[in-house]
This record gives sequence, C-alpha cells and structure tokens, in this order.
Amino acid sequence: MLVTCAWPYINHIPHLGTLLPPLSADAIARYHRLKGDDVVFVSGSDEHGTPIEVEAIRKGIHPKELTDRNHKIVSDLFEKYGISFDNYSRTENQNHIDFVKETWNKIEKNGYVFTREVELPYCKKCERFLPDRFVEGKCPHCGYEEARGDQCDGCGRLLEPTALVKPRCTICGTEPEIRTVKHWYFDLAAFTDQLLAYIEENEKLPDNARNFSLNLLKEGLRPKPVTRDTKWGIRAPFKGADDKTIYGWCENVLGYASATLEFFKSKGQTERWKDYWFEKDAITLYFIGKDNIPFHTLFLPAFLLATNEGYSLPTNVCTNEFLTFKGLKMSKSRRVGIWLDEPLRLFPVDYWRYTILSIRPETRDTNFTWKIFLEKVNSDLNDVLGNFIHRTLTFINRYFNGVIPDSGKLTADDKRIIRTARNRVERIARNLEELRLQSALRGGIGLGRLGNKYLNDKEPWKTIKTDPESAASTLYVAVQIVKALSVVMEPFIPFAARDLRSLLDLPVNFLWEDAYDPIPPNHKIKEAKPLFHKIEASEEEIEEMLEKLRSEPETVPLDEFSKLDLRVGMIVKAEPIPGSKKLLQLSIDISANAIRRAIAGIAEYYRPDELEGRQIAVIANLAPRKIFGIQSEVMILATLDKGNRLALIQPDKHVETGSKIS
Repeated sequence: MLVTCAWPYINHIPHLGTLLPPLSADAIARYHRLKGDDVVFVSGSDEHGTPIEVEAIRKGIHPKELTDRNHKIVSDLFEKYGISFDNYSRTENQNHIDFVKETWNKIEKNGYVFTREVELPYCKKCERFLPDRFVEGKCPHCGYEEARGDQCDGCGRLLEPTALVKPRCTICGTEPEIRTVKHWYFDLAAFTDQLLAYIEENEKLPDNARNFSLNLLKEGLRPKPVTRDTKWGIRAPFKGADDKTIYGWCENVLGYASATLEFFKSKGQTERWKDYWFEKDAITLYFIGKDNIPFHTLFLPAFLLATNEGYSLPTNVCTNEFLTFKGLKMSKSRRVGIWLDEPLRLFPVDYWRYTILSIRPETRDTNFTWKIFLEKVNSDLNDVLGNFIHRTLTFINRYFNGVIPDSGKLTADDKRIIRTARNRVERIARNLEELRLQSALRGGIGLGRLGNKYLNDKEPWKTIKTDPESAASTLYVAVQIVKALSVVMEPFIPFAARDLRSLLDLPVNFLWEDAYDPIPPNHKIKEAKPLFHKIEASEEEIEEMLEKLRSEPETVPLDEFSKLDLRVGMIVKAEPIPGSKKLLQLSIDISANAIRRAIAGIAEYYRPDELEGRQIAVIANLAPRKIFGIQSEVMILATLDKGNRLALIQPDKHVETGSKIS
C-alpha cells in the first residue's frame, strides 16, 4: 500500500488547512501499519513553479535559498505534528529531477507531446512572460478579483493567463501586453476515453472528486502546456526548449513515484518501488484538497498512461473540502488563518490533531473557530476520554495497588459491555478502511463514553466497600476498554496513545488486533497521570495569545538583515489619496533626486504639510506592491506605542539625503 498526500507549496510556511491532507494520510498510514500491511508513506515539498519564484523576487533572494530554508522549516513542523512519513522528499532533488526528465522523454517519444505558438501576457517593465502566478486578474467565470493565471481560487476552475479580465503583473502591477511564444504541450484529450472509464468505474472515488472530474470531461479536455517561461524549475528535456522549464503540475505529481523510488534506493532496494506502482494488487491512496482534484484524477493518470509502461492508476483520491477561518478561506497573502508554526506554540500537538481530524471537511467547507477548538479539547479529550481513563487507572492504583484485578464472575451486563466495545473497535476499523476519518474518530470518543457510562452504572467506588468482587470485575472490564483505546486512538492522537501504553506498562510496538486481547489479571500498571488538561482560557484570551505570539520579533540572520537597503530619504511631497482616510501618498528622494513613491497608512497621525521636507528612514530595495491601486516602491519606518501614538523614525540631525543606515 502506497499512502501519499499533496506536496505543499513552500513559498510560505503553510496555513493550518494545509495540514488536512498529510494529517489524514498519516492517520490512515498508521492504521494500516497497525493492521500489518506493507505501507510506504511519501510526500515532499513542492519547490518549483511561479509561487516560489514570485516570492523569491519579492524577497530579493535566489529561489533555492528560499526553498532550502522553507523545506527545513516544513519538514521539522511535520515531524512535530507526528506525520509519520517514510520519505518526505523535495522537488529540488536530483533523483526527482532525473525521474521527471526521463518520464517526459518517454511521453514525447510515444507521440503525446507537440509544440504550438501561443499568445501569452508579457510585462515590458519586468521584461518577462507572465505564466501562472506571475499574472493575476478577474476570473472570467465567477468574477473573483484575485484569480491567478493558472487557476481561480474562487471557483476552482483551471485558467489560461490570457483568459483573465483586467490582468496585471504580480511583481510590478503593470498591465501586460500579449506576445507570441513557442511552447510544448501534452495531448491530454487523447486520453479522454481511458480517463472517463477510470473515473466511472472506480467506486472508491469520493463524490466530490468524481463529479468535478466528470464535469471537466464533459466540457472536453484540451491540450495542456508542459513548459513555462520561468527560470526556476526543472529544465525541459525537449529539443529546442533550452530556455524553458517544466510546468509545476507536470512534474510535482510525478513526485509520488520519484519519492517512492528514492525511499527504496536509500535502502539499497532499487527495484522494489515498482511493487507499489505496477503490481495490480497494490493499493495507492492520495489525500488532497479539493482545489487539486483535476491534477490527481486527470493529469497524473494521463501522464502515467502516456508512458505505456503499465503504471497503476490511483486507487482512491480522498479529497477534503476547505477548512476556513472566521468564515474565510485561509490565505497567507491575505493574512487570514493560522500558520503551521503557531499552533504548537499554544497547545499540545494532539489537541490540534484531534480537533482538525474531528472537524475534517469531508463533504463541505468547515469553519474553524476557537469555540470549536475548546469544545473538542475540553469536552471530548478531557471530560470524556481523559476522564474515563484517569478514573479507571486511578481506581486500580488506589484499591488494587496498581495490579489488574481478576475478572471474577462477570455478569451478563459485563459481558455485554465487552461485546459492545469489541463491536465498536470493528466499526472504527471499517470506517478507517473506507477513509471515513470523522466517523472513525467519533467511534473512538464513543468508546470512551461507553466506558464512562459503564463506570457510572456500576459505581465501583461504592461496591468496593460492599461487594469487592463486583468492583474488581468492573475495573477488569473498564481497563480492557482503556487498552482498546490505546490502540484505536493511535492513528489520531499518537503521542497520547503512546503515553497511555506507557501508563498501562504495555509494549509501544503493537498491532490493531491487540485492541481485542485482554490485559491479563495481575499485570501491574504505572501510577495514573492525566493525559489531557482542560484549557481554561476563553476564546478572546486565546486570540490575544495568538496575537501576542505573532508580535514577538523573529530572529533574523545577520546576512539576511544586511541585504536590506536602509537609507535616509527626504519627503518632497505628501498628498492624500482620494477615497482613503488612512493612506497618504509620499514622494521620497532617496538619492540624488531619485524620487520613489510610498503609500503609507499615516494620515490619521500626520497632515501632509507636516511631512514635506522631513528626513526619514526608508527601505529602498523592496519589490513594488500595489496599495489601494497605486504602486508603492519604498517602505517608511515608524513605531506605534501602546498609546496608539505613531512616530516616524528619523535622524537626530540633518544628513545627506540617500545616506546608508548601517
């Protein structure tokens, strides 16, 4: 079984919603390992493509410097979240680069790659063509204002850059012109019949993936570009394409195979990867977000078919809907959401794993709120699961010296509870087999509720005085449910599950079938400790904690700080911006009458006539950005104190305009 998940773009640290595919895949991989299946779990960082190049240009660094840093950050974060990859790779990896080039050479040799002259946006100011995320504009289908040149985040449709309404260069904001250029294309339409059969006959596909794919097939598949006019990426292997790179979606989906190959190559088993990609009985499970559906149900299968080598097509493409925050889609660029490095600085990892999986958006978008988070942690984990486990183990510690009592003479009700618990474990397994993670997790909490009700009904704190044998039987049954929980909750909250195994003094390495085997009498357990703690903070207090965390200054390496071009500039003109109460447009001399524009949110603190002639500190080498529709070319420096008083940073005496700040 191959388990994999979408490769995250690492132009930024991903947001919390990005955790859904790897976390879902991890739960399934962990379950199948417990079942004894031969599982390989792979993914990696998507380092190529325009999002990376655009961000690197904005930061003034080479794309590889950006991806090296972010790959390390993301790899470490996934490890902290307990994502149990066998291989977390990257696309800027020679093994992957070689595999992609070889694959596209095969596809071209088989006659599925051709060239055509196409019209593309060209930015005269940046002197470059604008593929994918180098161009933004209005979606021609849904009207979304920030659609990209390759896809609309509003409606999910794939786009061509020339289809955008009112396009603009992402880097400088200039409206591009249209020029003709030669590109290499993949004949996707040639696989229409095979893809249609694959989609219709694959009963494993969820409805959202099937319906979206069928709609695209009904509209008619068109040739898809394989090459891009970008500098950062895998160089196209086609003759005459020396100045081209391979389009991100034509190489990153091949990473599932290259990462499997890389894993076994590292183990000295260079041919074993084929067992997972060519054997008919092998199962391949893909976990992705709904915006990636066509690339996994149509593009990847077509690429595999085009090699004519007999690759297995995806068994299931398990697709989650979006996890929103405050009703909005999470977006780093729009500062909406929570970023993966933030949650673990607030609360334990299993609190996040449990909450995200328990509200996993399987059929429609789900909104994350602090209220939901508190309910999941305080009610489900602490009051239900933690309470039952702690009551059971504490009682055994106190009245049986930490030794599992003999079952004695089990009543009919005791035996019914044991059967019910066993049936619940089997139901959890069926849900996991069918990738219904929410249902499986509800089953685990339901098992805790079953245990709590059983203890409440049996009242061993009373029977220990009046009928010790009955109390012993009750605790014997209860601890078997605790043991079952240490197994069935491992895919979801592995850290707490392992801690629970330790409290039970049971082996950390175990199998799913151990959930059914009772702990024998006279087995000694350790002293009980709470697995979870109630969060006492309110929603507002958590929000404040997050904002305080975000306000903490980041450690910046000296070599990165030195790249900032800090100068003394002089404001030669300041004027209000029509329609804005907060912004002023400043014309700033930064060196020898080199005038640059800054759009600054200081209108509430300074009148224009107070600013003209002032010397101030500016950052002069930032990429231009449009603010309120006006190009801003430099950034001014200021401070805002607790009294909400803003003050510009300026030299304490007049110096030569353009002087470097060091």
